[in-house]
Amino acid sequence: MKQDLKSSPIPPAFVVKSMQAVQTGILNFANRLAPPFLQVLEAAAGTMSTQVIYAAAKLNLADLLKNGPKRVDDLAQETGSNPDALYRLLRVLASIKIFRESSDRLFEMTPAAETLLSDHPASVRPFALLVGDPIWREPWGDIMYSLKTGEDSFKHVYEMNFFDYLDEHKDKSALFNSWMTRVSNMNCPVIAASYPFSRFKRIVDVGGGHGSLLAHILKKHPGPDGVLFDLPAVVESATEIDESIASRCEKTGGSFFDFVPGGGDLYILQQIIHDWEDELAIKILSNCRDAMTKDDKILVIDAVIKPGNQRDMSKFIDLQMLLINKGGRERTAKEFKELFQKSGFQILKIIPTASMFSIIEGRKS
Repeated sequence: MKQDLKSSPIPPAFVVKSMQAVQTGILNFANRLAPPFLQVLEAAAGTMSTQVIYAAAKLNLADLLKNGPKRVDDLAQETGSNPDALYRLLRVLASIKIFRESSDRLFEMTPAAETLLSDHPASVRPFALLVGDPIWREPWGDIMYSLKTGEDSFKHVYEMNFFDYLDEHKDKSALFNSWMTRVSNMNCPVIAASYPFSRFKRIVDVGGGHGSLLAHILKKHPGPDGVLFDLPAVVESATEIDESIASRCEKTGGSFFDFVPGGGDLYILQQIIHDWEDELAIKILSNCRDAMTKDDKILVIDAVIKPGNQRDMSKFIDLQMLLINKGGRERTAKEFKELFQKSGFQILKIIPTASMFSIIEGRKS
């Protein structure tokens, strides 16, 4: 019996990751049978796939087909599109299992298309809208600049850095933040369930933003109290800290480049270290170390790049970091070990999770 992802007790991120693993296995098998030139041709055409999925998200095609099949002419009228052009788009999408042409010019949903629904728990629509937008697309088009100079191509294209650009263009900021929120919603419940947070008394979430991860942890683990630490303006508007946990959560404003508040027995940095080059990452970790006792633990929650020639989305994200955020990078287990050692820590274990990230547990060396 087919199970609806919306009612599944399995975390959405786990479901998506499992589906991706199956699809990757099938593709790997097919690629071994395909001539090398065909493998490279299909890989090189990846930007075409990006743009057709972007167009599907922009036109809200999944939402329009949610309640049943529709003919192209009807979809064209609803989206303000040219019927012939829209059919050609849908035919491409159907060829990659996003929608299905069930009869002549009649299209319906598929499991993959469901992830483009606005209200799906594992929706990737915000990501599809982001990667097809010029702020994401143009830096990739200028990749040679980054490869030749080691500098971010985003600044070369737009004449300012990525985050300054977002500050000046609120529509683009909303687009980027929409995906960041989706990533948080998919990953935070998984992280909260993947580590024994209940054994701690006071958890300090360093650079915790609006408190999504800390809120999930405190709600799932009733024992610990929490400290949400970020820039003053950020913690003041921490929307995720609701009434059910407000009495257990202290908000502290400040910069992790200046200090980290003491008094915790567990310190968390989720998607913080990957934003910074080694020198600044060491500064952040060292400030955490100064706030800790020898018995306290630290968790760095980030992607850990797979070794060797394994296909790994983190390797693509690492290159993306080069293009839009000079100094930002994803790291291997070896690179994290070196970073910890230079900051006065030792890694105790690396815990893979069903989310996009691993939990790197450490303590003072």
